[in-house]
Amino acid sequence: MTGFLSSSLKTLVGLSVCVILWALLVHVLKIEPYMLPGPGKVWGAFVEKPEFFLHHAGITAYETVLGLVFGVLAGALSAILLWTFPITRPAMLPIILVTQSLPVFAIAPILVLWLGWGIASKIVMAVLVIFFAVTSTMYDGLRRQEPGLADLARLYRLSRVRELMVFRLPGALPALASGIRIAAVFAPIGAIVGEWVGAKGGLAFIMLHSNARVKTDETFAALILLAVMVLILRYAADAFARFIVPWQVED
Repeated sequence: MTGFLSSSLKTLVGLSVCVILWALLVHVLKIEPYMLPGPGKVWGAFVEKPEFFLHHAGITAYETVLGLVFGVLAGALSAILLWTFPITRPAMLPIILVTQSLPVFAIAPILVLWLGWGIASKIVMAVLVIFFAVTSTMYDGLRRQEPGLADLARLYRLSRVRELMVFRLPGALPALASGIRIAAVFAPIGAIVGEWVGAKGGLAFIMLHSNARVKTDETFAALILLAVMVLILRYAADAFARFIVPWQVED
């Protein structure tokens, strides 16, 4: 708990310094508000209609959390399948790699066309963005086993599934935790890209409309809410990682 409070305090100090530097930059260089609004103007845009911003932030958060959950589950199950049934690797690995090589902005319009302007296309987009990170980290964790434990599994002639449950999964949990930390940061990108292509709500929806009306303060308010969301997700991912691997010592 003390470590969490210390980390949170450092984050707040860092953010405060950034806001002060931002305000000084706008004041000293006398930048026009439509180019770069100051912190006060952005705060004023949020205070003017907080329900509007929080409503759309809630939409993006909902899409992101669902995409994160489904992406982590899909990635973990894929990694388990790859290790448990080696025969699936030649078929699955190329598909996994291809999904990551395609630009997200190229996939998003197709998903919107197939799944519509609702949240389904945004959730799938978030899943695609984080799927590879979770799959690759956990798959590496499953493959990198302590030699002594691997010898013990062979000594007792454990089946591949039994070895997975007894040795491999517990040993791969730290790798899965790392994948979840990465996914928590990148999941909002998938949701935002999906909203940018076509949506009825969300933070990207605000950005598109505020840019069209040269309401830069509203754009920055949406961006700051997105940044806050990412920070919250990362802290939640850290807490979950400590929960699933309580024995792992962190510096």
